[in-house]
Amino acid sequence: MTIQPPDYFALMKKFDVKPRKSLGQNFLLDQSILNQIVQSSGVSPETDVLEIGAGLGSLTWTLARTAHQVTAIEIDKNLIPVLNEALSPCENVHIVQGDILEIPLDGLALKPGYFVVANIPYYITSAVIRYLLESPIKPARLFLTVQREVAERICAAPGDMSLLALSVQVYGKPAITGKLPAGAFYPPPAVDSACVRVDIHPQPLISQGQLDLFFRVIKAGFSQKRKTLRNSISAGMALQPEKTAVLLSTAGIDPMRRAETLSIPEWEKLVKVFETKNS
Repeated sequence: MTIQPPDYFALMKKFDVKPRKSLGQNFLLDQSILNQIVQSSGVSPETDVLEIGAGLGSLTWTLARTAHQVTAIEIDKNLIPVLNEALSPCENVHIVQGDILEIPLDGLALKPGYFVVANIPYYITSAVIRYLLESPIKPARLFLTVQREVAERICAAPGDMSLLALSVQVYGKPAITGKLPAGAFYPPPAVDSACVRVDIHPQPLISQGQLDLFFRVIKAGFSQKRKTLRNSISAGMALQPEKTAVLLSTAGIDPMRRAETLSIPEWEKLVKVFETKNS
C-alpha cells in the first residue's frame, strides 16, 4: 500500500464531485485525526471492520493500513469512482454501494467480533445505531464520529437519560473518547463533533424475550417527556392512569417520576411487572 494518502481534492476535481448537503456529507480529511481515530478504535491486524459512509475513502484508507479487512459502505453512487481509485492499492478493502439500513449484514461476510468504525451522517445516527445493535450479526464494538450533543445523549446517566441513551446502553457500554474540531472536516460542519466508542455486551441487559416490550414501554415513557411516567406511559400504552400508577408502584417506582430519571435496572423491573400484570 502507498504510504502517502491520496489527494482527495484532486480526486473530487477529477470526478467532478462535491459534498452533498442532502446526504449530510462532511468529509473527514485531517490525516492526524484519522490516525488517532483508528488508534483509539482499537482496530488491529486481526480486526474486520465495517465502515459506513466511506465518502472519499479517507477513513477507509487509514483503516486499511491496520485492519485485516475493511468493508466500506457508501450510499452515493457518484463517489464510487473516487473510492475505486483512492483505494485501488488497498487489497483488503471491499466497497459496497448502497444504504446501510437496507443491506443485510449477514450477507457481508463479516468475521465474528468485527468492529464498526464510521464517520456517519448526523441525520441517520440513531437509525444506524439501532439497526446495527438489533442485527443478528452484532459487532463487538462501535466507534462513531457523531454530533457532540448526540454523543453526550448516548452516554447520559439517569437524570438525563433519553430514548437514544437507553437504546444504546441496553446493548453496550458507551464512552466519549475525544472531540473533533470542525476544521478537520470538509466542508466544516456547523456543529461540534465527538468520537463515541460503544463496547457491546455479550448479551443485552434486558433478556431477548423482553426486548420488544422494553422498547414499547420506554417509547411510551419518553413520548411526553415533560409529563410524569404515570401520564406518559398511560398515553403511550393506552392504559388507564390508575392502572399505570399501580404497575409503577409494584415495580418500586414513584409514578410521579419522569422517564429521564430511571436507570436500566428500573426499566427492567417495570417491564417484568408489565409482562406479569398486564398480560
